[in-house]
Amino acid sequence: MPENITHFENPPVRGFLHRPAAPTGPGLVLTHGAGGNSTGKLQIAVANAFCSAGFFVLRFDLPFRQRRPYGPPHPSTAAEDRAGVRAAIDALRSFTSDRIFAAGHSYGGRQASYLAAEDPQACDGLLLLSYPLHPPHKPQQLRTHHFPTLHAPAFFVHGVADPFGAPEEITAAVQLIPAPTQIAFINAAGHDLKQGKFDIETEVIQPFSKLVAR
Repeated sequence: MPENITHFENPPVRGFLHRPAAPTGPGLVLTHGAGGNSTGKLQIAVANAFCSAGFFVLRFDLPFRQRRPYGPPHPSTAAEDRAGVRAAIDALRSFTSDRIFAAGHSYGGRQASYLAAEDPQACDGLLLLSYPLHPPHKPQQLRTHHFPTLHAPAFFVHGVADPFGAPEEITAAVQLIPAPTQIAFINAAGHDLKQGKFDIETEVIQPFSKLVAR
């Protein structure tokens, strides 16, 4: 493990802290989807790229994953997972006084967006990787009821072949959000976003930084 990455355990937060070369900079908490954990290839690739761009990054396991190593979360524990996102944000504030953004893949991003809708002060913006707009083959079950109450800038990264939402579906849904938004579509990518094997700096970090610029 590189020297700038350390195991982080401060209950209820468990994961890995990436420290940038400069001692100051914004922060990003990054979590996983329903079938993954903080050691996924996508999470590592995104964390490394943002850290190289000057961000403190805390990639962490949601509470449901800390309870058991495999299996999806139960809907009854979603509030605990949102609390886990908040706890990670609070933990990262010990390392930077700059702005902090919440990021997550699929289920993790969904819970981060719920938290931001419930509490506009929770974070300074969202990075939503493969937002699960609806279950595959069930486009009528949209997960957008909270979008009109999102007031944090939201940057979506979406594979053009993602079964959880076609490009035209996610484009229409994002228009419900009153805050500044942007979508980066990743060609030839499905829900796993090629496990991070694309130009994260150019396709994500640069436009994300412009979107959330003060």
